Amino acid sequence: MQYFPAALQNLADRFACLPGIGGKTAQRLAFHVLALPLEEAQNFAEAILEAKRTVHTCPVCQNLTDREICPICRDEMRNHTVICVVAEPKDVVAMERSREFDGVYHVLHGVISPLNHITQDDIRVKELLHRVATSDVQEVIMATNPDTEGEATAMYISRLLRPMEVKVTRLAYGVPVGSQLEYADEVTLSRALEGRQEI
Repeated sequence: MQYFPAALQNLADRFACLPGIGGKTAQRLAFHVLALPLEEAQNFAEAILEAKRTVHTCPVCQNLTDREICPICRDEMRNHTVICVVAEPKDVVAMERSREFDGVYHVLHGVISPLNHITQDDIRVKELLHRVATSDVQEVIMATNPDTEGEATAMYISRLLRPMEVKVTRLAYGVPVGSQLEYADEVTLSRALEGRQEI
């Protein structure tokens, strides 16, 4: 038995396709959109279409932009000899929030994940290698997540970069600020000990 009109069910199904959205949340979102005044619903739909029409990847760093080249790559005040490699565009936002990094980025748009059928050909590794080979890059910082896929991707890329005589570094790991040692896992504590610094 069908409980909702087909159009409403279709809308809920579209929301359910989004990452992190379950069936009940999808239904709530569909009901919310249906309750919007027509003009607001049209603005919502137009915002999606406008983003799809205008946002594309920067040809230099592969980050998302609505211009020919993204603002970070165009910024002459940034250090273009240091590239921070991240998995997703949202990781650029996280790094920028720290206000500590003044280099440029390269976005892979994923990580190598054999279980999800994602290989090195599915992410933007070739673009990174071309960029390093054709510009004055001195250091590449691997800033993929410290999980199995992120580690595998970082190791794979570092092996490819080694013959190019560029310094390849990895973000340090350790105990998060504000946490307690008793709650840290063995791998985190081990990495924290390896990356200890003199004070």
